[in-house]
Amino acid sequence: METVTHTHTHPNYHPPNNKKSGSFDILYPLRRLVDKIQIRNARLAHLLCQLIPCCCPFERDIKLFGRTFHIPPLCKLNPLYDEFVALRFRALSYLADECGEDITKYIC
Repeated sequence: METVTHTHTHPNYHPPNNKKSGSFDILYPLRRLVDKIQIRNARLAHLLCQLIPCCCPFERDIKLFGRTFHIPPLCKLNPLYDEFVALRFRALSYLADECGEDITKYIC
């Protein structure tokens, strides 16, 4: 099987933004900062894959007084959720494509 390496850049690519045109986003600079993080070494990629969970750690079922209560995933409430998920994906892609490492330990 042949490995295809992504070697070109997309200078006009802008990640999708769910905000309405003309609306003010106070977190815009922070979003762009996270989006611009480039993964250039395996150590950083491993660190990001360990720090950013693959699934929401808050979702769970709790048994209390014989009843089961479900706590839904709350990660989508994080205003930078999409940027962190994309960053984790870039780190996983770097490890798999550039380093040829097995990333199954980071997949839920």
